Amino acid sequence: MAGHSDIHEYLADFEDIPGTRVYTAARARKGYHLNQFAMSLMKPENRQRWLADERAYINEWPMTEEQKEAVLARDYNRLLDLGGNIYFLAKVFSTDGLSFVQAVSTMTGMSVEDYQAMMVAGGRSPEGQRSIKGDS
Repeated sequence: MAGHSDIHEYLADFEDIPGTRVYTAARARKGYHLNQFAMSLMKPENRQRWLADERAYINEWPMTEEQKEAVLARDYNRLLDLGGNIYFLAKVFSTDGLSFVQAVSTMTGMSVEDYQAMMVAGGRSPEGQRSIKGDS
């Protein structure tokens, strides 16, 4: 908490990192049922039920409608905003037959090939990526 005297001020800084969602306790609480849904897909019988009727299966979970719609749309960035944990959400894209690289590339707006090349080259440059507030 260097430079901060207030925990809320400190945590607010986590929301100021471009292209990054830090998985905080607040996000974990917000996404609890969303992440439990995703983890349910570890069981073959649940994957079968999900693939047979996604809406019916997801309606069994006490998530917000916004979370449900984001899952159905496979909007992974929105799901992270709504409390999803990428490692739990991996169960959703794995059920869809996507690799981690394929799914994450959709979150960047890059092709799989361009995303892989960026990562092999060392990842996203931190230049110009320090502050959302500073970019405004």
